Amino acid sequence: MNYLKTIVEAIQEKQGRNISVLDIKQISTLSDYFVITDADNERQAEAIAYFVESEMEKNGVECRQKEGYGTSRWIILDYGEVMVHIFHSEEREFYNLERLWKDAPYVDLDVICSQA
Repeated sequence: MNYLKTIVEAIQEKQGRNISVLDIKQISTLSDYFVITDADNERQAEAIAYFVESEMEKNGVECRQKEGYGTSRWIILDYGEVMVHIFHSEEREFYNLERLWKDAPYVDLDVICSQA
């Protein structure tokens, strides 16, 4: 869960919007959590992604795989137990991961951010 706190706080720092955290560990082997956010434009999406990577590296965690920097409309950062999805607002609405993963419970952001 400490990964979640670092990621969520980094996204908040760069004004990521509509942050959602889905607990998918009971319904998928892809990851334990999806963190989903959106940005107004490609530049902001990249800024969020770079800042998440930077903050995770400070904590000794390297991104396993990253996709989407080319267009910056949907950037995915794979940290194993946590996958971060940074969308341009239009793409988030179109792909609607929350609907696709509707069986996954949401994790309360206040609980994540209050952890030591």
